[in-house]
Amino acid sequence: MTRRILVLISGNGSNLQALIDASRANPSTLEASIIHVISNKKAAYGLKRAANAGIPSTYHNLLAYKNKNPNNPQEAREAYDADLAKLILAQTPDLVVCAGWMHILSPTALDPLEEAGVDIINLHPALPGQFDGANAIERAYEEFQRGEITKTGIMIHYVIAAVDKGTPIIVREIEMIKGESLGDLENRMHVVEHVEIVNGTRIALEERERSKQASE
Repeated sequence: MTRRILVLISGNGSNLQALIDASRANPSTLEASIIHVISNKKAAYGLKRAANAGIPSTYHNLLAYKNKNPNNPQEAREAYDADLAKLILAQTPDLVVCAGWMHILSPTALDPLEEAGVDIINLHPALPGQFDGANAIERAYEEFQRGEITKTGIMIHYVIAAVDKGTPIIVREIEMIKGESLGDLENRMHVVEHVEIVNGTRIALEERERSKQASE
């Protein structure tokens, strides 16, 4: 039985492309099928990557919910997240992969997935506990310039309500280089990300299978 992956994106989709390539090039690398892509940004180039690969996609944006409920942004966000969970579960995935997804998932989205037994993982461009949240690479670069750190990294982790606090699946340290530009650091990190997003996805699927077998 083919394992089913749904990918959440917000931008370029280079990590999505890494998953597409791995799932199609060599089944031993990632024995799974990417069944659907959801983006919260209409102009995300990752949507074109999905289309080029023949993968169905959905555009699901928070702004429409805010416009419907301008006086209560929290309520709008919860309605958005509830509908996001419904969109995801309608595709019956085994695993959800956040690959450059720039929206914090609330329990309104996470709880229905947990109840349905669907795991969700995320790629975060920092070491555990180092730079949680947005702009992690920029923040690491600034601290390196001030001599406060010598390395950064990436992690693939399970998603929980606390931002970037879920159990790590993979952690890779990346040494900072004196004189390197922010753009060069980002490029080096992306190279690592494209490898580890595939490895982390494979490990999460394998752990899911082991858990299912143990409970049977």
